[in-house]
Amino acid sequence: MSKHFLQSKNEGDKYKFFMKATQLEQMKEDYSYIMETKERTHDQIEQGVGLLQELKQQYLEKEERYKSIAFVSKLQDELEDLKHQIAWAMVNEAEREIKPIKDNINAQEGRTDKFSQKLKEWQVKVSEAEEKYKLIQDKVEKIREEAEVLQPECTALKTDVQAKRKTYNEAEALYNRSRTELKRLEKDNEQLCRRIEELKNSADQVSEPEKLERQRRIAHLKEQLKTVHDQSIMIGQQMEQFQQAIYKYKKEQTRLKREELDVKQTLDFQQRQLKELRDSKTNRLKRFGQHMPALLEAIEEGYRQGRFKHKPIGPIGAFIHLKDAELALGVEACLKSLLQAFCCDNHKDERMLQALMSKYCLSGHRPQIIVSNFREEVYDVQRRAVDHPEFPSILAALEIDNAVVANCLIDMRNIESILLIKKNDVARKVMQKNQPPRNCKEAFTADGDQVFQSRYYSSDYTRPRFLSRDVEADISHLEKEVENNMAQLSTFQKRLCAIANEIRQNEDLLNNHRRHHKESQSKIRVIKLEITDLENVEEHQSVDISTLEDEAQENKSKMENVKQVMQQRKGKMEELKHILKEAEHKLEEIKEKIHQLEDEAGPVKEELSQADSEVDNSKRYMQHYQGKLKEHLESIKKCKEQLAAKETGIKETIAKASKIHPERIEVKRTVKSLDAQMNRLRERINSERDRSGDREEIISQLQEAKEKYQDADSKVKNLKKFIKLLDDMMDQRCKSYQQFRRFLSLRCKYYFDYLLSQRSFSGKMDFNHKNETLSITVQPGEGNKAVLDDMKSLSGGERSFSTVCFILSLWSAIDSPFRCLDEFDVFMDMVNRRIAMDMILKTADSQRYRQFILLTPQNMSSLPPSKLIRILRMQDPERGQSTLNFQQIGQAMEEED
Repeated sequence: MSKHFLQSKNEGDKYKFFMKATQLEQMKEDYSYIMETKERTHDQIEQGVGLLQELKQQYLEKEERYKSIAFVSKLQDELEDLKHQIAWAMVNEAEREIKPIKDNINAQEGRTDKFSQKLKEWQVKVSEAEEKYKLIQDKVEKIREEAEVLQPECTALKTDVQAKRKTYNEAEALYNRSRTELKRLEKDNEQLCRRIEELKNSADQVSEPEKLERQRRIAHLKEQLKTVHDQSIMIGQQMEQFQQAIYKYKKEQTRLKREELDVKQTLDFQQRQLKELRDSKTNRLKRFGQHMPALLEAIEEGYRQGRFKHKPIGPIGAFIHLKDAELALGVEACLKSLLQAFCCDNHKDERMLQALMSKYCLSGHRPQIIVSNFREEVYDVQRRAVDHPEFPSILAALEIDNAVVANCLIDMRNIESILLIKKNDVARKVMQKNQPPRNCKEAFTADGDQVFQSRYYSSDYTRPRFLSRDVEADISHLEKEVENNMAQLSTFQKRLCAIANEIRQNEDLLNNHRRHHKESQSKIRVIKLEITDLENVEEHQSVDISTLEDEAQENKSKMENVKQVMQQRKGKMEELKHILKEAEHKLEEIKEKIHQLEDEAGPVKEELSQADSEVDNSKRYMQHYQGKLKEHLESIKKCKEQLAAKETGIKETIAKASKIHPERIEVKRTVKSLDAQMNRLRERINSERDRSGDREEIISQLQEAKEKYQDADSKVKNLKKFIKLLDDMMDQRCKSYQQFRRFLSLRCKYYFDYLLSQRSFSGKMDFNHKNETLSITVQPGEGNKAVLDDMKSLSGGERSFSTVCFILSLWSAIDSPFRCLDEFDVFMDMVNRRIAMDMILKTADSQRYRQFILLTPQNMSSLPPSKLIRILRMQDPERGQSTLNFQQIGQAMEEED
């Protein structure tokens, strides 16, 4: 004990040891037993109360039986009165039945304004959407009209440019002709001057061979002139062919550039879609856009922070799955942008979601938000749903994970009334050749085509984007399309490069032919001039020098006139050239405007398509609320009809009640309770009438039941008083017990400190009566300077000494006449053993009315002699002894006796 008790026992065991040693545990158990006894007594009282009620009931029944003898006639009067009451109670109940109907009618009429308001709101939204659609359509029409207005102007400008180019070419030809004429006149003048000079210097006559040579030269020049003229015509035709080829190539170049731009846009979109598909292999939500996972995380975080009343649901396409994968394209063609839409329960959540979307979504690509009250059940659409034996509706073909999503698609797109038919020809046959199935207005094919009763629209989609299950196949197909488009783009670029080379080559050839054409024209003029010169040559003798001089003078006058004309024509040509450039500039501006209008028309057409979708959505909402309002008004009508029938029934009931009792009676009880009471009264009257018995026996039974009831009532009251008194006593005793336990704890604690101080130890005992723990800490050394440590850090002797101090402190609080200790000083050194022994002897000396028994293997001969101390030393045990010789000891004791 001295070695292990304080170290090994936990604080709960030490506390239990203290409680047992001070007999507080026995007091606690006694109190617990008293409380258990009290509870059992309380249960007996409860049973007695139940038995008392039974006795009271028996007594009352006996009393009623006694009274029934004299009150049969009174019961008859009561029965008649109950008949009157039940008649008017039926009237009251009928009137109470119509009150909920009236309240329901009032409530529903109050909700009519709400439905009407909703309908008006959606009518306004439809008007706004239609107005928006009309504005955008007007914008498209305006762009188209502007393009149409510019087209004739462009054509007129083209014609004007051609006319002005022709005028310019004519002016240029006139200028060139004047310049040629001037050169010819200059050359004629030169020849005249040379001729005059020759005539003056030459006196010989022209010989016949020279004349023949001149005629041969003229003939040769005429043949050469014909050849050059034919070449000039051929060059002009080739120039016209080159111009036509250049115009054709430029037209093809413009067309190819537009096609190249379309292919680039398509390729850009396909590459983004391919990236989304590859990302969706690890995260399916990325099919709906790269921003979607981040947006959903932001929605989740906002919902956790309480910014949403109800968590928005979306994208809708993530909550639907196809039962038949072949119908994916048809479903996407039907739902379109709804697959990326979100559902909100209220407009506050919608505004919060719009704020989040503005952070994560690209401008112009924000998903649609649909506001509708969330419901946990899917609408019952059995009455208005299409039912076909072969083909499913979109609602039947989808597995929808969320009731809100299903209700949204029913409201927005009426998916319960749209059929899905795989083959196009079968869809035409079902929808157009015969009467369409009941409740069916449209159908979609597996290719995404939309079929109405009298219309058929081909789909712009080729493959599903969101609902396809085979992502790898979609990626492979899209990669092939990207490769094809890239190959097509490469082909376009090569063709454009080839066309540019062809245009450049043709322009070079055209410029060369223009130069050759000018050279040929110049050669023709030179040849003609030379022929004229040769034809005008005459013999020297017939030529009059004065005539030639006059001709030379006249030629000079003509040269001056030609120069003036040439200057005028040059000015006119420059003016026409400037006008031609302005006309060409205007034509280019018109063409640029037409291209800008075509570029502007693309986004506006997309905006027009989106506005058309908004109009359809708003109309569907408006039709939904129209249906709701109609159902609501039908419900009010039915309630009013029911109310009218009830009021007619009440009038008939009042007439019947007036026949039974003319004056109305105010009755608070129900018909059922009154009817039950009447039945009991009838049974009682019949039993009283049929019953035969002695009056004295009835009185005796009444007296006996009364005595039993009064006796039991008295016992129950006395037990209740006893329990109350016991509760008061136990409260007082528990307080005294707690105070006594506190005093004993303080006494042990102070005595323990006192005993430790005998050896300059310091220690502490902490009692926790609430948790039933006792912690002891001891530190050798001076009391004021020592630091309290755990008992595990003490030596064996110190722990034994501390244990003795703990036992002695417990003895101070124990009233037992016997105190025993076994081997208390085994692990003590001499100093601790002496101090501990002195403390025990001092304690024993102060308590002489108690007996102390100490067992130790140590030699106690060193104790001081005293008449109060008796030492008994046992013999040493024999080595190898396996049994105790109690028989010999017993015989020795008998002999001593």
